[in-house]
Amino acid sequence: MGKLVDEFNAYRAKMNEKILASDNKVMKRLYSLDTLTYQEGALSTKVKEMLGLATSMVLRCDDCVKYHLEKCHEQGVTTEEIFEVFGVANLVGGTIVIPHTRRAVEYWEELINTELN
Repeated sequence: MGKLVDEFNAYRAKMNEKILASDNKVMKRLYSLDTLTYQEGALSTKVKEMLGLATSMVLRCDDCVKYHLEKCHEQGVTTEEIFEVFGVANLVGGTIVIPHTRRAVEYWEELINTELN
């Protein structure tokens, strides 16, 4: 992958390991709930990841945006679909979401470019 993606994933993995090593029941349940939420159901995993991306953008959580961009990429979401998600997020969240959209575009481009190389 590219530098942005590699750095994000390495940090996320390292810190998740430390958090889960604490053996805190509440944290483990939260992580489990997160995993279960994005499984196939009445909504596909693809749709759920796009919803996760839009809501993360509105909440202005760059780490969450990166995570859901990767999951969207894994689910085969197209660039056209991603920009529609960005449109919804910016409409709902307002112009304060624009800086997060810039960073999201940069991250998405890195995901796409590493796929092509």
